Amino acid sequence: MAVAYTYKDAGVDIDAGNEAVRLMRAHVQSTFRPEVLTDIGGFGGLFALNQQKYQEPVLVSGTDGVGTKLKVAFMLDKHDTVGQDAVAMCVNDIVVQGAEPLFFLDYLAVGKLQPQKVADIVSGIAAGCRLAGCALIGGETAEMPGFYADGEYDLAGFAVGVAERARLIDGSRTQVGDVVIGLPSVGLHSNGYSLARKVLLEKSGWTLATERPELGKTLGEEMLTPTKIYVRAVLDLLATVSVCGMAHITGGGLPENIPRCLPPGLGVTINKVAWVVPPVFTLIQEVGKVPQDDMFRTFNMGIGFVLIVPQQEAAQALSVLQEAGEAPLCLGEVVSGEGVRF
Repeated sequence: MAVAYTYKDAGVDIDAGNEAVRLMRAHVQSTFRPEVLTDIGGFGGLFALNQQKYQEPVLVSGTDGVGTKLKVAFMLDKHDTVGQDAVAMCVNDIVVQGAEPLFFLDYLAVGKLQPQKVADIVSGIAAGCRLAGCALIGGETAEMPGFYADGEYDLAGFAVGVAERARLIDGSRTQVGDVVIGLPSVGLHSNGYSLARKVLLEKSGWTLATERPELGKTLGEEMLTPTKIYVRAVLDLLATVSVCGMAHITGGGLPENIPRCLPPGLGVTINKVAWVVPPVFTLIQEVGKVPQDDMFRTFNMGIGFVLIVPQQEAAQALSVLQEAGEAPLCLGEVVSGEGVRF
């Protein structure tokens, strides 16, 4: 007699997928903006752009993932924060162009679908969307048996925002003498985890449960701190100050991300003593004997976002950012000649 196989026998549980949708529904709905026209469960998310708000709207999009930071989530079996990382990596990128994030979509691929774990992941995504003011209007949860190691998954995100064409930020208005302002990070964010894990969890012999006095917390707590979302503070600033350029400090650090927002022929000087480098970076550098140049090209080193403003508007910019809850720092200025000089 022939054996009858079902999809569930092959490793895909449709009922578990339906349960995951049920558990995540409230999280998703908590992010909806008035422009959202569809509920969770449709084939496509509908978003009605407010055409009265813009004369010449330009859509700005971005996509990114969480990277090997997910390994830390797997090891701790804690999954309710990495969703914010996925959102942050996308929305911080598109606000660089001067765009207000409108909506977000996620892609989650798992080896075996566990509804509560999926709901935890989506709760983090929803938290990030609320911080950024954008709606979570769609996503895909793919169960892929045999593709991922047991208990592991991958997570990526996609964000779309809008900006008035005449107010797009592309760095072209930047001039010599403009002021470089930095916004502090909350630690590693979502970059350099392959090196951070190698140093802190392999070379050192420590575990995620190890408490380090310089951190004031365990390595696991430090490494799973979600990426900071700068959107609301930046949008407040754009409404009041003539921002010339911005950079989200991710892979490549300050040396490689700041030049992306500068016109040809211009660079910046950065004063390294303008801020205190968070202890997690000092720990990685000392334990791993990582060269200084590698540290600055791999990690944000305590500065998660950079803005360039005209010198005459710098004081106002600092005030607006402080009122928005940030702790802005004057890092340096724009100079002739390309590159970042410390």
